[in-house]
Amino acid sequence: MPDREVDVDPHRKHPVDEKLPPARMFTSGLQHVAAMYAGVVAPPMIVGPALGLAPEETAFLMGASLFTAGIATLLQTLGFWRIGARLPFVNGVSFAGVTPMIAIGKDRGADGLAVIFGAILVASVLGFLLTPYFSKLVRFFPPVVTGTVITLIGVSLLPVAFTWSQGGDTTAGDYGSTRNIGMAALTLVIVLVLRKLLRGFLQQIAILIGLVIGTAIAVPMGMTGFDAIKGAGLVGFPTPFHFGAPQFEIAAIISMCLVMLVCMTESTADMLALGRIVGRPADERTIEGGLRADTLGSALSPLFNGFMCSAFAQNIGLVAMTKVRSRFVVATGGGILVLLGLCPVLASVIALVPLPVLGGAGIVLFGSVAASGIQTLATAALERGENALIVAAAVGVGLIPIAAPDFYHAFPKDLLVVLDSGISTGCVVAIVLNLAFNHLGASRSSEERRAEAEPVAPVASARTVT
Repeated sequence: MPDREVDVDPHRKHPVDEKLPPARMFTSGLQHVAAMYAGVVAPPMIVGPALGLAPEETAFLMGASLFTAGIATLLQTLGFWRIGARLPFVNGVSFAGVTPMIAIGKDRGADGLAVIFGAILVASVLGFLLTPYFSKLVRFFPPVVTGTVITLIGVSLLPVAFTWSQGGDTTAGDYGSTRNIGMAALTLVIVLVLRKLLRGFLQQIAILIGLVIGTAIAVPMGMTGFDAIKGAGLVGFPTPFHFGAPQFEIAAIISMCLVMLVCMTESTADMLALGRIVGRPADERTIEGGLRADTLGSALSPLFNGFMCSAFAQNIGLVAMTKVRSRFVVATGGGILVLLGLCPVLASVIALVPLPVLGGAGIVLFGSVAASGIQTLATAALERGENALIVAAAVGVGLIPIAAPDFYHAFPKDLLVVLDSGISTGCVVAIVLNLAFNHLGASRSSEERRAEAEPVAPVASARTVT
């Protein structure tokens, strides 16, 4: 299916392919890094101690994750051959793999990591080979499905922002304190005021400015410090196979293959969401290229001691909010991530942002994703047939892991990889019900079913933002 764009001037570049001035490119890219930084370093921060690694080894994993996230993002945005979605699509360490990775390597130290890396390598190669077939599922993602999934992406991310707003560490004495929540609320207000008062480029980087102001306020309050900068080295290349050569165990490989399928499902939904937001709907070829970049980035990650990579939905919210759609901006962010992975002292500067400050900004970012999903649902002909029922059931099932986190506690651990992801379960329910009601039913005409399944025009204008 050809890209459906809104530009009326055929000689004008699509905003996705525009290159901004260097200063704007850097600051906008840095804003993407700030939005995703905590999400990238959180999995190694969780997995490292669970495997019994020393603090310096966990820090090494964090640097490696930043480095490999940058490589995966560059593959997505710039691409080569048939690899890369060539959209402002950010990649980083997937949270879907945290629980199975802990189960695989718990208390096994470096040996556990070697098994994890071997399983990720095999799962990624198999995923790469599977992409031409998996991408054909795009025709099963009409607006009633994509709108539901986009909404679930935003709603599923909001609890992350709420946790950050409370302080991030549930075991800390000040978790949920009025100081933490007050700082999150102040940052939220600052971002909203900046968005209202600023114009042009400054309005586009309101999130970044809000994070800087929030951090500056947090320093005298003792909510952040500079100890991490003092102890950080200037250069720290993630040595290949630092924890030993990959080891291959069947059970671990099967577990990570399930994680890969979950990541591919979520990435497909994220590409469809991003395509609508930037005014360049993701067709089958785009999704195939994006999934190839996902799986290739994931295959390269274990070589440099990183974990499985997938889409970062929070950055889709940033694109929706700022209207900066250039993929080269996100590629610049990918370059910054690589530098952070190579220079620990730079990474520690970004780490100065307290989680409550990041949480306040995250409420706006993640809420923007949900708003985009609702906007897509408004075009999904909910008054026709059983479309409203499809949305109701899919959203209801997708909200289970959010509203009742222990709902599936009695199920096998391998199934929890899928069931604990509201995005994945909601997506599967929406696809199955759409097939049952809009494709397999004989009670409605083929013209009516085609009308319901036909993708709509992009929700975002493709005009250049000034």
